[in-house]
Amino acid sequence: MKILIPHRIVLALAFLACLVGQAQSQNIRIGFQAPLTGPAASDGKTALQGAQLAVEQINSSGGVRGRQIELVVLDDQTQPAQAVPIANKFIGDGIKAVISGSYSGPTRAAAGVFQEAKIPYISAYAIHPDIVRAGNYVFRTSFMGEVQGRAAAKLIVDIMKKKRVTMINVNNDFGQALSAGMKDAAPKLGLQLISEYNFGMGDRQFGSIVASVKKDDPEVIYVSGYFFNGGPLVAQLRAGGVTAPIVGTEGFDTANFVQIAKEAAEGVIITTSLDRDTTDPTMRKFIDDYKKRFNVGAEMVAASTHTAVNVLVEAIRKVGIEDSTKLRNEIGATKNMPSAAGTITFNSSREVYKAAQIQIIKNGEFKRFAVIDDPVLLAPPTY
Repeated sequence: MKILIPHRIVLALAFLACLVGQAQSQNIRIGFQAPLTGPAASDGKTALQGAQLAVEQINSSGGVRGRQIELVVLDDQTQPAQAVPIANKFIGDGIKAVISGSYSGPTRAAAGVFQEAKIPYISAYAIHPDIVRAGNYVFRTSFMGEVQGRAAAKLIVDIMKKKRVTMINVNNDFGQALSAGMKDAAPKLGLQLISEYNFGMGDRQFGSIVASVKKDDPEVIYVSGYFFNGGPLVAQLRAGGVTAPIVGTEGFDTANFVQIAKEAAEGVIITTSLDRDTTDPTMRKFIDDYKKRFNVGAEMVAASTHTAVNVLVEAIRKVGIEDSTKLRNEIGATKNMPSAAGTITFNSSREVYKAAQIQIIKNGEFKRFAVIDDPVLLAPPTY
């Protein structure tokens, strides 16, 4: 049976569709890249949730300049080769500002594309120094790698009171940046680097490294890696009889690390940007709101993307999004801004100084171990 719809209803529906389309086109669109598939998909999901929470909070409070914020999300699969076409798609689609919720490799690959196009680009937690060195449209709201490596060196010497260290590094941008910071700080602090080993992103079996570390007999083991390779490494170190304390990095700042390493995760200490035991009102609100919204505990990557969204939106609130030069300048002028990942002030090189949060895993949960606040040792570089 053929149903006839009155002409005026057809016109009304068309008008409503037009209004919906117009409303969507009036949204302020922000690009967001993250590894939503592949080995880092868990971090990508968490990073996206942090950004989504920030957007929901902003929109529920009235949006920005009378408009709603809309995240345009693309998956870089943690692959630098995917990051460049993603960057070009954002640019081709008219996106005026982009946040990376991804790792150093794809973020570094995309940074140069956005710099050439004069599109403001904020790295939420990727740490390689070359990301921001791409140019004056690129910013970072997290520690750069060398700074985090220096924080770990100070932790080992001044708080743990240890001297002899073995380093085990993932052989990529992340691991290289962290080890460079450790090596830079070691002679200044009297730290002895007695041995160093590297492993690949895809490695999951570490028998030869475990055997070598056991012979080295270090006082501390410094591991740069991610939950999906660091978890098996730590578990195998403990299973192999290595008892030295393990210091990890923000790559371990996820419940997935504990789930993979199991009982071997107990006592592991990490450098990160998130203090679960904070009394700071902005950080506390984020932690509580994230738990309420997603029914899981907050992690570093979520705090970092939540921070990056708020830094960008505050700049848009002041100057809009259409003039990229004004927006870039306003982002760079950010000073003493409270955030989920600490107080944000950019230096002249678009890097931030923050105290390093030191967490320890106790009974399967991340707890405060220490805070390192050294403006000289942890100062970001100027280029």
